[in-house]
Amino acid sequence: MSLFAKKPLDLILSQAADSEKGLKRTLGAGNLIALGIGAIIGAGLFVRTAAAAGQAAGPAVTLSFIVAAIGCAFAGLCYAEFASMIPIAGSAYAYSYVTMGELVAWIIGWALIMEYALGAATVSIAWSEYLNKLLGGSIPYEWCHSPFESFTDSAGVYHEGIMNAPALIILLALTLLLIKGTQESALVNAVIVFIKVAIVILFIAIGWQFIRPENHTPYLIPADTAPIADQAGKIIADYSGWNKHGWGGVLGGAAIVFFAFIGFDAVSTAAQEAKNPKRDMPIGILGSLVICTILYILFGHVLTGVAPWTDFVDPEKGREASVAYAISTYMTNYEWLANAVTVAILAGFSSVILVMLMGQSRIFYTMSNDGLIPKAFGELHPKFKTPYKSNWILFLFVGGFAAFVPGHVAGDLTSFGTLFAFVLVSIGVWILRVKSPEIERPFKTPLVPVVCTLGAVICTAMIVGLDMQTLKVAFLWMGIGLIVYFAYSRQHSKLKK
Repeated sequence: MSLFAKKPLDLILSQAADSEKGLKRTLGAGNLIALGIGAIIGAGLFVRTAAAAGQAAGPAVTLSFIVAAIGCAFAGLCYAEFASMIPIAGSAYAYSYVTMGELVAWIIGWALIMEYALGAATVSIAWSEYLNKLLGGSIPYEWCHSPFESFTDSAGVYHEGIMNAPALIILLALTLLLIKGTQESALVNAVIVFIKVAIVILFIAIGWQFIRPENHTPYLIPADTAPIADQAGKIIADYSGWNKHGWGGVLGGAAIVFFAFIGFDAVSTAAQEAKNPKRDMPIGILGSLVICTILYILFGHVLTGVAPWTDFVDPEKGREASVAYAISTYMTNYEWLANAVTVAILAGFSSVILVMLMGQSRIFYTMSNDGLIPKAFGELHPKFKTPYKSNWILFLFVGGFAAFVPGHVAGDLTSFGTLFAFVLVSIGVWILRVKSPEIERPFKTPLVPVVCTLGAVICTAMIVGLDMQTLKVAFLWMGIGLIVYFAYSRQHSKLKK
């Protein structure tokens, strides 16, 4: 069998239509929009906004959000066409199987593990850190850090991590919720989304009255801006680079805030559980993207209006503590809002983990049905009709990483998997338009091949922009995936049989 043998589209559609053997169709357009918002709005909004403003864009970080949103929109339009046309779990993996063949599908399925599984592990570690911060550091160091982490406190006492228990607990709770049912998971996600969006809107509404126009002047970082040093005299920001000031800084900021948009593609993994996928999938994907973009722009405008962008150059202010810092320093009598923001971040993390675990289990489910991974990954619970064995296997893998490995190890691998999927989906839409123009397309990507080309080019540029260490680890992971494919998957492929 050819390595690039394609899965017939009519076979995929017949599998999707088999509601007796497949996943239960319980999600409406509102559920899908909530899933998208749940995956997109995480800590990225609270962390990346200040980082982009302090490092490259200044108050024009709002323009950076617009540029990044345009790049995501190209990929989102392509996802919407595929999701309405091929309403099956599996997302980019399933689309690649139809358009570019089994080997490419396997590669993208293996890459998506970096986006969803490693992403869920990394976010759960961050969830643990924020929970401890909200509780005033009351969780012992040993039980919220991995065995590879240690530190000596101010009293000279040495502490060494044992395991990250809070990260493991949140993963277990969300895994049990996913096994219980997609509708129940979607309901909990909707509640979480309501909480965090309400707090974001609250910050925008209250913060608007504290905006100082002088903080938005000049709007772009001037080319002659002097380097900024910390208290020890060490240079922590240099704006001489082309992408550190002016319109170049807007583009540099876009590269930073782009990753705050990651997650809308997770909506496509739930296509086989949508009640009316032909109508609801495009609404879910593009609707969540539009809502989040509007919130991001307003949030960035308020944050850089309340506090001058130069305050966010210092990593202590410009990372996790940026919003709390702006509230406590410039918004008198609203210290309670800083705690509310921490709650919003925890809620954001929770929904991101939930959607990532759901997305990865659905990709495993589809790959298992194709014979490329063991059939246990595709077995459904007799009562709940969820891929419960896949959920448990995923919990063991993700939980092991979260409990015993430092969070920074994953680095930007999550971003690599996402961008790689974006590139192949953009190319796949063009290929299928040329080879199968007669297929019904409930939603059609406009201006093909322009949108497809721009989507693929922009996302490829983002991949090239990742640091070399991340790229080396990513290609090592892909090499392991090829070994697994030739040793197991190719021989067990149902398409081959």
